[in-house]
Amino acid sequence: MQPSGTGRSTRVSEVVKASRQTVYQALLDEDALATWLPPDNMTGQIHIFEPRVGGRFRLSLTYRDPADSPNGKGGKSSADTDTVEGRFVELVPDEKVVWVTEFESQESEFAGKMRITWSLVEAGGGTEVTVICDDIPSGIRLEDNEAGSRSSLEKLAAFVKRNANT
Repeated sequence: MQPSGTGRSTRVSEVVKASRQTVYQALLDEDALATWLPPDNMTGQIHIFEPRVGGRFRLSLTYRDPADSPNGKGGKSSADTDTVEGRFVELVPDEKVVWVTEFESQESEFAGKMRITWSLVEAGGGTEVTVICDDIPSGIRLEDNEAGSRSSLEKLAAFVKRNANT
């Protein structure tokens, strides 16, 4: 994987009413990730998940309706799906998770590595979760990446709240 080298990034934060430990566990749990990571208009499937430094992952996010994709044409990898492969490059328990991902796509505007950093900081009865996406491929509109990240963080907050009450 080569870096996209675009220098394009987004940053989104959300306060989650859960401990840093609980949020960190949700970032590294395969079933949890498949539930909260996909934006509202998508579903998720994890194919490979090795949550350790150097470990690989492969996941697919599928549009419920391809017309709801940002470009209205569907996914980057197939007619309705965005599939990414990546690896875990940094894990700091209860503080940070860093992934490097690459879209599976024949389209050059989606080529290259994108670095995603999840940072966890204590914040008034919960955890401020910040997701920073660096080197976003040129084919992805920054506002779409930001909206998807915001949706994922909102779903993460709902996921940990729901699971804390079970």
